Amino acid sequence: MAKRLFIALELPESCRKTLADLATPIRGVRWLAADQLHLTLAFLGEVGDAMELRLGEKLAEVRVPPFILPVEGVGAFGGLRPSIIWAGVGTGHPHLFALHKRVHDALFAAGFDPELRAFHPHVTLARLKNVAAPTLRPFLKKHASDEFCVLEVTSFAVISSRPGSDGSIYTVEARYELKARHHSAV
Repeated sequence: MAKRLFIALELPESCRKTLADLATPIRGVRWLAADQLHLTLAFLGEVGDAMELRLGEKLAEVRVPPFILPVEGVGAFGGLRPSIIWAGVGTGHPHLFALHKRVHDALFAAGFDPELRAFHPHVTLARLKNVAAPTLRPFLKKHASDEFCVLEVTSFAVISSRPGSDGSIYTVEARYELKARHHSAV
C-alpha cells in the first residue's frame, strides 16, 4: 500500500511551541499546528512498500556527523503574492547541506528521480491564500532577526502524511541516527 512520504528534521517540542506561538491573526494566513512543524529535506510523494524498503536500506547508509542548527528569523516565499511564511535556519550551514546531499544521493540510489530545485532550508510556519506582500511586512519586520531555538540535529526521519480535518497528520515511519563517516587506519 502506498504512503505519501517526505524526509525531514524533526524539531523538539519546545522549539515547535515557540514557533507555533508566532501565529498572528492575518486574513488569508493559515498557521500550521505545532505538531506539523519540521524542516523538509526531501518530498517523495506516493511511495509503495517495495520502494519504501529499498529507500530504508539506502538511508541507513547516510553518514553525516551530528550538528547544531539555529532556527532564526522569518521570511516569505512568493514575492508580491506570498504563499508561505517560514522560519530560517541560518545561512549555508555545511553539515545541513551535506546531509541534504547525502539524503538525495540515497534517494537516487534507491531509484527516485533526482530533485532539481535548489535547496532553501526552512521551517514552514503558515500557508497563505490571496495575501498581498505589504500585509505581511509588519509581522516579517517584527520577527526578522528573532532567535527562536537551537536544534541539536542527531537524526532525520521518514514521515508519512495523510489528510486530516485540521491539516495533515504526520507519522514517523523510520528514524535514522546521524553518524560520522568511519575512517580506517591504513
